Amino acid sequence: MKFVKAVMIGAILTAGAAFAEGDRTDPNAIARSDLMKIVGKNTGILGGMAKGEAAYDAAAAEGAKAALIEAAARIEETFKDQGGADPASEAKPEIWANWEDFLTKAKALGDAAGAMDVASAESIGAGMGALGGACKDCHTTYRVMKQ
Repeated sequence: MKFVKAVMIGAILTAGAAFAEGDRTDPNAIARSDLMKIVGKNTGILGGMAKGEAAYDAAAAEGAKAALIEAAARIEETFKDQGGADPASEAKPEIWANWEDFLTKAKALGDAAGAMDVASAESIGAGMGALGGACKDCHTTYRVMKQ
């Protein structure tokens, strides 16, 4: 049951990780979007293995985990400058108004990725709930949900 729930959370968050493809003009918004695409891509790789949509591949799983840890570590630097108003950005201004909370949520992503056991598809599935929960917690507060 936990595995099914973790896979469903992962699927929802992976699907939601795709960012709007509007014409971003602010370099800060572009950098943030590029970083979040890395998170979405690698969450998708792990989620695909956990759901059985992709064959388990130890090297790919380790690579995705490492990419998630590295991306989480880059969030503070990438998000530190709000930049200009960019209508295609999905970053809410609340990020900069609540900077410490935002960084706490970014750290939770890195912690969840770091704690993930990628030794098998089953162990990846067991870790997807924490990973997806970290994504959802931040997105709920700090991401504009485009229709």
